[in-house]
Amino acid sequence: MNLLEGLKRHTTIVADTGDLAAIERLRPRDATTNPSLILKAAQQPQYRALVETTLRETPGESIGRQLDHLLVAFGTRILALIRGRVSTEVDARLSFDTRASVERARRLIDLYDRRGVAPERVLIKIAGTWEGLRAAEALEREGIHCNITLLFCMAQAIAAAQAGATLISPFVGRIYDWHRKAAGAQWDEAAMSGANDPGVRSVKAIHARLKGAGYSTEIMGASFRNTGQILALAGCDLLTISPELLDQLASTEGPIDRALSATDGDAVEPPLVEGAFRYALNDDAMAVEKLAEGIRVFAADADRLESMLRAMS
Repeated sequence: MNLLEGLKRHTTIVADTGDLAAIERLRPRDATTNPSLILKAAQQPQYRALVETTLRETPGESIGRQLDHLLVAFGTRILALIRGRVSTEVDARLSFDTRASVERARRLIDLYDRRGVAPERVLIKIAGTWEGLRAAEALEREGIHCNITLLFCMAQAIAAAQAGATLISPFVGRIYDWHRKAAGAQWDEAAMSGANDPGVRSVKAIHARLKGAGYSTEIMGASFRNTGQILALAGCDLLTISPELLDQLASTEGPIDRALSATDGDAVEPPLVEGAFRYALNDDAMAVEKLAEGIRVFAADADRLESMLRAMS
């Protein structure tokens, strides 16, 4: 049995890509996208027609609205290839604006509805800022399901669960990147791999804490750099994985043991109020830096997507 098939016995596999051909080939249950992935896909020749069609169908729309139409066009095509859900991201430039994030999420769901896509098949991705979490809380009350992204620490995970978020995406690889860079020449790759990887340890701690407290929020490990990180999280609710790493898993034979198990418990988490959240986040230099960096990167790629749409109009 190959590693991918073995992993599927313990966790739900999600494809982390906007590449329709890769999704059709891999046939995951769910798929996740973000501005960077959609930008990468939209620049490929085989998807130029999809971009052109989107522009042709939205004459007179603002560039921001055309961008939303493009995200939904890719998402709808992805949903035709899978049986589960697709994650579509709210503009990262709205990460500190609760009201605007809610309005943009509603618009995305409306655009999906116009294409005949039921809301339960869409997860709206929102950055794990305090403002983003408040937006997710409001949206979940309306029946719009959210995926809290750019999540790097326990405070974000607890606050997201308390907000009623359907799913959270703790970023394994970016945590690993930060610690490796911080260690510099002292970094020992062998000693810090697998279960000892700092990103893996973070997800395991979040998984144990939220499951122990009985939250229903799903946990999806994300942003992987190697298959060792993935295998060390077998048993997590979901894992979103790039096509390149999925192919590596599929081409490697071997057994897989469950690394994480659901934990029943009655621990009660006290409400995480704004001041406590901001202090806990501020106290984690890695989380502060990677959250800010992630927002900047996604915002820059949204700018590039808009520039591409302007050039093609």
